[in-house]
Amino acid sequence: MFSFYSDGKTYGTPTWIWSVVADGNLYVRAYNGKNSRWYKSAAVQKAGRIHLNGQDYEVEFQPVENTPELDKAVSDAYRKKYANSPYLAPMITNGPIQATVRIDPK
Repeated sequence: MFSFYSDGKTYGTPTWIWSVVADGNLYVRAYNGKNSRWYKSAAVQKAGRIHLNGQDYEVEFQPVENTPELDKAVSDAYRKKYANSPYLAPMITNGPIQATVRIDPK
């Protein structure tokens, strides 16, 4: 994932993210919560690029309004997709949950 620098035109440093699909939408969470640099940039710039399945896509980043239903759906998707990862437990805690972003095609 690449979010823009503050100029809104230059792509920043690539960031590896864990993505999941829940309710037909693509979501990511910031491991370090809302203090993550990429999250802050994505929340301000609301646009960037992702690399998925060998292709680049221009996207919009939409920080979500957390609801119990959405939080559960995204957390369940993380549990299913990353069940065997030692990094799963932190991704379903409050910090990353509060830093959930929906990725929409541009």
